[in-house]
Amino acid sequence: METGVSAAGLHRSRLVLLLLLTASACSPMEDAAPGPEPLARRPQALKELHTSNGLSLNGLSLNGLSLNGLSLNGLSLEGLSSARFHAWFQTNPELHASVMEYLVRCAAPAEESRTYTSPTTGQTWSWRGGLGLAPDWTQGSPATLAEQRIVSACLAAHVDKYELHISISVQGLSAQGVAIPTPDWELALYSEKEACFFGNLFTPEGVYAGNDGRPLNERESTARACALSNKRDAGGHPCAPLLRVEQDCARFCTLDASRRFYVSCTHNGISYPAITTRLLRSEIYTCGDGVCQVSEKCGTGEAYDNCGRDCGPCP
Repeated sequence: METGVSAAGLHRSRLVLLLLLTASACSPMEDAAPGPEPLARRPQALKELHTSNGLSLNGLSLNGLSLNGLSLNGLSLEGLSSARFHAWFQTNPELHASVMEYLVRCAAPAEESRTYTSPTTGQTWSWRGGLGLAPDWTQGSPATLAEQRIVSACLAAHVDKYELHISISVQGLSAQGVAIPTPDWELALYSEKEACFFGNLFTPEGVYAGNDGRPLNERESTARACALSNKRDAGGHPCAPLLRVEQDCARFCTLDASRRFYVSCTHNGISYPAITTRLLRSEIYTCGDGVCQVSEKCGTGEAYDNCGRDCGPCP
Protein backbone atom coordinates (compact mmCIF):
# COMPACT_ATOMS: atom_id res chain seq x y z
CA MET A 1 0.00 0.00 0.00
CA GLU A 2 1.02 3.57 -0.55
CA THR A 3 0.95 6.39 1.98
CA GLY A 4 -0.72 9.66 0.94
CA VAL A 5 -1.62 12.94 2.60
CA SER A 6 -4.75 14.75 1.36
CA ALA A 7 -4.68 18.51 1.88
CA ALA A 8 -8.36 18.68 0.98
CA GLY A 9 -9.12 16.01 3.57
CA LEU A 10 -7.21 17.94 6.23
CA HIS A 11 -9.06 21.13 5.27
CA ARG A 12 -12.41 19.34 5.59
CA SER A 13 -11.41 17.98 8.99
CA ARG A 14 -10.53 21.46 10.22
CA LEU A 15 -13.84 22.84 8.91
CA VAL A 16 -15.82 20.08 10.63
CA LEU A 17 -13.92 20.62 13.89
CA LEU A 18 -14.65 24.37 13.68
CA LEU A 19 -18.34 23.64 13.17
CA LEU A 20 -18.39 21.27 16.13
CA LEU A 21 -16.69 23.75 18.43
CA THR A 22 -18.92 26.63 17.27
CA ALA A 23 -22.06 24.54 17.76
CA SER A 24 -21.07 23.68 21.32
CA ALA A 25 -20.76 27.39 22.32
CA CYS A 26 -17.73 29.32 23.55
CA SER A 27 -17.20 27.07 26.55
CA PRO A 28 -17.85 23.38 25.72
CA MET A 29 -18.21 22.56 29.40
CA GLU A 30 -21.17 24.95 29.89
CA ASP A 31 -23.82 23.19 27.83
CA ALA A 32 -22.80 20.14 25.83
CA ALA A 33 -26.25 19.46 24.31
CA PRO A 34 -26.02 21.90 21.34
CA GLY A 35 -22.73 20.32 20.11
CA PRO A 36 -22.23 18.05 17.10
CA GLU A 37 -24.96 15.61 18.09
CA PRO A 38 -27.69 17.02 15.75
CA LEU A 39 -25.15 17.08 12.92
CA ALA A 40 -24.05 13.52 13.63
CA ARG A 41 -27.65 12.25 13.66
CA ARG A 42 -28.85 13.89 10.44
CA PRO A 43 -28.63 11.24 7.67
CA GLN A 44 -27.14 13.51 4.98
CA ALA A 45 -24.64 15.18 7.30
CA LEU A 46 -23.70 11.78 8.68
CA LYS A 47 -23.07 10.47 5.19
CA GLU A 48 -20.85 13.43 4.35
CA LEU A 49 -18.79 13.04 7.53
CA HIS A 50 -18.44 9.32 7.04
CA THR A 51 -17.32 9.51 3.44
CA SER A 52 -15.01 12.51 3.81
CA ASN A 53 -13.12 11.91 7.02
CA GLY A 54 -14.94 9.34 9.16
CA LEU A 55 -15.47 11.92 11.95
CA SER A 56 -11.99 11.04 13.19
CA LEU A 57 -11.28 14.37 14.90
CA ASN A 58 -9.04 13.62 17.86
CA GLY A 59 -10.76 10.61 19.43
CA LEU A 60 -14.11 10.91 17.66
CA SER A 61 -15.01 8.13 15.28
CA LEU A 62 -18.00 6.52 13.56
CA ASN A 63 -18.68 2.90 14.33
CA GLY A 64 -20.53 0.44 12.14
CA LEU A 65 -18.21 -2.51 11.46
CA SER A 66 -20.14 -5.73 10.96
CA LEU A 67 -19.61 -8.64 13.33
CA ASN A 68 -18.28 -10.67 10.39
CA GLY A 69 -15.51 -8.10 10.18
CA LEU A 70 -14.03 -9.43 13.42
CA SER A 71 -12.85 -12.57 11.62
CA LEU A 72 -9.34 -11.67 10.49
CA ASN A 73 -8.14 -15.16 9.62
CA GLY A 74 -5.48 -14.87 6.94
CA LEU A 75 -4.84 -11.14 7.26
CA SER A 76 -1.10 -10.62 6.86
CA LEU A 77 0.90 -9.42 9.84
CA GLU A 78 3.90 -8.75 7.61
CA GLY A 79 2.69 -5.42 6.26
CA LEU A 80 -0.27 -4.35 4.17
CA SER A 81 1.39 -4.63 0.74
CA SER A 82 2.33 -8.30 0.78
CA ALA A 83 1.13 -11.12 -1.43
CA ARG A 84 -0.56 -12.57 1.64
CA PHE A 85 -2.60 -9.40 2.05
CA HIS A 86 -3.75 -9.64 -1.57
CA ALA A 87 -4.76 -13.27 -1.11
CA TRP A 88 -6.73 -12.39 2.04
CA PHE A 89 -8.40 -9.35 0.51
CA GLN A 90 -9.53 -11.14 -2.64
CA THR A 91 -11.35 -13.89 -0.74
CA ASN A 92 -14.11 -11.37 0.06
CA PRO A 93 -13.35 -7.89 -1.33
CA GLU A 94 -16.61 -6.26 -0.16
CA LEU A 95 -16.30 -7.40 3.46
CA HIS A 96 -12.54 -6.92 3.64
CA ALA A 97 -12.76 -3.40 2.18
CA SER A 98 -15.06 -2.57 5.10
CA VAL A 99 -12.63 -4.18 7.54
CA MET A 100 -9.77 -2.15 6.06
CA GLU A 101 -11.76 1.07 6.40
CA TYR A 102 -11.84 0.55 10.16
CA LEU A 103 -8.42 -1.09 10.45
CA VAL A 104 -6.67 1.85 8.74
CA ARG A 105 -8.76 4.31 10.77
CA CYS A 106 -7.58 2.59 13.93
CA ALA A 107 -3.96 1.97 12.94
CA ALA A 108 -2.78 4.85 10.76
CA PRO A 109 -2.42 8.53 11.74
CA ALA A 110 -5.22 10.93 10.78
CA GLU A 111 -3.17 12.85 8.23
CA GLU A 112 -2.41 9.73 6.20
CA SER A 113 -4.26 7.34 3.92
CA ARG A 114 -3.60 3.87 2.53
CA THR A 115 -4.32 2.85 -1.06
CA TYR A 116 -4.52 -0.64 -2.50
CA THR A 117 -4.82 -1.60 -6.15
CA SER A 118 -5.69 -5.18 -7.01
CA PRO A 119 -2.98 -6.65 -9.26
CA THR A 120 -5.57 -8.92 -10.87
CA THR A 121 -8.55 -6.56 -11.46
CA GLY A 122 -6.93 -3.12 -11.34
CA GLN A 123 -9.58 -1.85 -8.95
CA THR A 124 -8.34 0.64 -6.36
CA TRP A 125 -9.46 1.22 -2.78
CA SER A 126 -8.37 4.03 -0.47
CA TRP A 127 -8.78 4.24 3.29
CA ARG A 128 -8.14 7.19 5.59
CA GLY A 129 -6.19 7.00 8.84
CA GLY A 130 -7.56 8.29 12.10
CA LEU A 131 -6.38 7.20 15.53
CA GLY A 132 -2.77 6.26 14.77
CA LEU A 133 -2.60 3.25 17.10
CA ALA A 134 -0.19 1.15 14.99
CA PRO A 135 1.60 3.44 12.50
CA ASP A 136 4.63 1.14 12.11
CA TRP A 137 2.48 -1.76 10.89
CA THR A 138 0.67 0.43 8.37
CA GLN A 139 4.06 1.60 7.10
CA GLY A 140 4.90 -2.00 6.19
CA SER A 141 6.65 -3.35 9.27
CA PRO A 142 5.49 -6.68 10.73
CA ALA A 143 2.81 -6.15 13.37
CA THR A 144 4.11 -6.47 16.91
CA LEU A 145 2.07 -8.19 19.61
CA ALA A 146 1.21 -4.79 21.08
CA GLU A 147 -0.03 -3.59 17.67
CA GLN A 148 -2.10 -6.73 17.15
CA ARG A 149 -3.79 -6.26 20.49
CA ILE A 150 -4.51 -2.53 20.36
CA VAL A 151 -5.83 -2.73 16.79
CA SER A 152 -8.01 -5.68 17.81
CA ALA A 153 -9.42 -3.66 20.71
CA CYS A 154 -10.09 -0.71 18.41
CA LEU A 155 -11.87 -2.87 15.82
CA ALA A 156 -14.01 -4.40 18.56
CA ALA A 157 -14.95 -0.90 19.74
CA HIS A 158 -16.21 -0.07 16.24
CA VAL A 159 -18.49 -3.09 15.90
CA ASP A 160 -22.21 -2.35 15.71
CA LYS A 161 -24.81 -5.08 16.00
CA TYR A 162 -27.09 -3.21 13.60
CA GLU A 163 -24.28 -1.93 11.33
CA LEU A 164 -25.30 1.69 11.95
CA HIS A 165 -22.91 4.63 11.89
CA ILE A 166 -23.00 6.12 15.40
CA SER A 167 -20.41 8.60 16.61
CA ILE A 168 -18.39 7.53 19.64
CA SER A 169 -15.48 8.96 21.60
CA VAL A 170 -12.45 6.65 21.66
CA GLN A 171 -9.66 6.79 24.24
CA GLY A 172 -6.54 4.72 24.73
CA LEU A 173 -2.79 4.50 24.12
CA SER A 174 -1.13 3.62 20.84
CA ALA A 175 1.26 0.68 20.61
CA GLN A 176 4.00 3.27 21.21
CA GLY A 177 2.28 4.53 24.37
CA VAL A 178 0.93 7.80 22.91
CA ALA A 179 -2.53 8.82 24.13
CA ILE A 180 -5.32 9.57 21.65
CA PRO A 181 -5.90 13.35 22.02
CA THR A 182 -9.18 13.97 23.85
CA PRO A 183 -10.18 17.57 24.61
CA ASP A 184 -12.41 18.43 27.56
CA TRP A 185 -15.31 19.43 25.33
CA GLU A 186 -15.34 15.94 23.82
CA LEU A 187 -15.55 14.33 27.25
CA ALA A 188 -18.34 16.72 28.24
CA LEU A 189 -20.38 16.09 25.09
CA TYR A 190 -19.85 12.33 25.07
CA SER A 191 -20.92 12.12 28.69
CA GLU A 192 -21.98 8.47 28.90
CA LYS A 193 -19.18 6.09 29.86
CA GLU A 194 -19.73 3.06 27.69
CA ALA A 195 -17.25 0.16 27.59
CA CYS A 196 -13.71 -1.18 27.59
CA PHE A 197 -12.42 -3.44 24.79
CA PHE A 198 -9.38 -5.71 24.65
CA GLY A 199 -8.09 -8.99 23.19
CA ASN A 200 -6.40 -10.26 20.03
CA LEU A 201 -8.20 -11.09 16.79
CA PHE A 202 -5.04 -12.44 15.20
CA THR A 203 -4.76 -15.35 17.67
CA PRO A 204 -7.29 -17.69 19.32
CA GLU A 205 -7.37 -15.37 22.38
CA GLY A 206 -10.49 -13.58 21.09
CA VAL A 207 -11.84 -10.09 21.85
CA TYR A 208 -13.84 -8.90 24.85
CA ALA A 209 -15.98 -6.01 26.10
CA GLY A 210 -17.02 -4.93 29.56
CA ASN A 211 -19.35 -2.21 30.85
CA ASP A 212 -17.67 0.99 31.98
CA GLY A 213 -20.15 2.32 34.51
CA ARG A 214 -23.81 1.54 34.98
CA PRO A 215 -25.64 -1.10 32.97
CA LEU A 216 -28.84 0.07 31.32
CA ASN A 217 -32.13 -0.47 33.15
CA GLU A 218 -34.93 -2.60 31.68
CA ARG A 219 -36.51 0.36 29.86
CA GLU A 220 -33.26 1.50 28.27
CA SER A 221 -31.47 0.22 25.19
CA THR A 222 -28.98 1.36 22.59
CA ALA A 223 -27.91 0.49 19.07
CA ARG A 224 -24.48 0.05 20.67
CA ALA A 225 -25.67 -3.20 22.19
CA CYS A 226 -22.31 -4.87 21.60
CA ALA A 227 -20.72 -2.38 23.98
CA LEU A 228 -23.23 -1.25 26.59
CA SER A 229 -25.37 -4.03 28.03
CA ASN A 230 -28.70 -4.09 29.79
CA LYS A 231 -28.98 -5.65 33.25
CA ARG A 232 -31.09 -8.41 31.72
CA ASP A 233 -28.36 -9.17 29.18
CA ALA A 234 -25.51 -9.40 31.66
CA GLY A 235 -23.33 -12.40 30.92
CA GLY A 236 -24.82 -12.88 27.45
CA HIS A 237 -22.96 -12.78 24.14
CA PRO A 238 -25.28 -11.00 21.68
CA CYS A 239 -22.36 -10.01 19.47
CA ALA A 240 -20.20 -13.12 19.09
CA PRO A 241 -17.31 -13.40 18.36
CA LEU A 242 -17.08 -10.34 20.62
CA LEU A 243 -17.55 -11.76 24.12
CA ARG A 244 -18.86 -9.90 27.14
CA VAL A 245 -17.02 -9.98 30.46
CA GLU A 246 -19.51 -10.10 33.32
CA GLN A 247 -17.56 -7.77 35.60
CA ASP A 248 -17.43 -4.01 35.11
CA CYS A 249 -14.21 -2.68 33.58
CA ALA A 250 -13.10 -1.03 36.83
CA ARG A 251 -12.72 -4.45 38.44
CA PHE A 252 -10.09 -5.81 36.08
CA CYS A 253 -8.72 -2.80 34.19
CA THR A 254 -6.17 -0.13 35.12
CA LEU A 255 -6.86 3.57 34.64
CA ASP A 256 -4.38 6.04 33.18
CA ALA A 257 -2.91 8.79 35.36
CA SER A 258 -5.73 11.20 34.43
CA ARG A 259 -8.31 8.53 35.35
CA ARG A 260 -10.15 9.17 32.08
CA PHE A 261 -9.61 5.86 30.34
CA TYR A 262 -8.21 2.36 30.85
CA VAL A 263 -4.69 1.62 29.68
CA SER A 264 -4.89 -2.15 30.23
CA CYS A 265 -7.30 -4.93 31.16
CA THR A 266 -6.33 -8.32 32.59
CA HIS A 267 -8.27 -11.41 31.52
CA ASN A 268 -7.36 -15.10 31.68
CA GLY A 269 -4.02 -14.10 33.18
CA ILE A 270 -3.06 -11.84 30.25
CA SER A 271 -2.71 -8.05 30.47
CA TYR A 272 -4.02 -6.44 27.27
CA PRO A 273 -3.85 -2.83 26.10
CA ALA A 274 -7.39 -1.45 26.17
CA ILE A 275 -9.65 0.92 24.29
CA THR A 276 -12.28 2.87 26.24
CA THR A 277 -15.37 4.42 24.64
CA ARG A 278 -17.88 7.11 25.52
CA LEU A 279 -21.31 7.77 24.03
CA LEU A 280 -23.71 10.65 23.45
CA ARG A 281 -26.53 10.56 25.99
CA SER A 282 -29.05 10.70 23.14
CA GLU A 283 -27.82 7.31 21.87
CA ILE A 284 -29.39 5.67 24.93
CA TYR A 285 -33.08 5.12 24.17
CA THR A 286 -35.93 4.82 26.66
CA CYS A 287 -39.18 2.92 26.13
CA GLY A 288 -41.90 5.57 26.39
CA ASP A 289 -40.15 8.36 24.48
CA GLY A 290 -42.54 7.92 21.54
CA VAL A 291 -40.00 6.54 19.06
CA CYS A 292 -39.66 2.86 18.19
CA GLN A 293 -35.89 2.52 18.05
CA VAL A 294 -33.92 -0.19 16.27
CA SER A 295 -33.08 -1.81 19.62
CA GLU A 296 -36.71 -1.85 20.85
CA LYS A 297 -39.38 -4.46 20.17
CA CYS A 298 -43.16 -4.52 20.00
CA GLY A 299 -45.25 -5.76 22.90
CA THR A 300 -47.58 -4.66 25.66
CA GLY A 301 -45.17 -3.49 28.37
CA GLU A 302 -42.57 -0.79 29.01
CA ALA A 303 -39.34 -2.80 28.83
CA TYR A 304 -37.10 -2.15 25.83
CA ASP A 305 -37.79 -5.62 24.44
CA ASN A 306 -41.53 -5.41 25.15
CA CYS A 307 -42.20 -1.76 24.36
CA GLY A 308 -45.82 -1.31 23.46
CA ARG A 309 -45.68 2.40 24.19
CA ASP A 310 -43.22 3.06 21.37
CA CYS A 311 -43.56 0.10 18.99
CA GLY A 312 -47.17 -0.91 19.57
CA PRO A 313 -48.54 -4.42 20.09
CA CYS A 314 -47.00 -7.27 18.19
CA PRO A 315 -49.03 -8.49 15.20
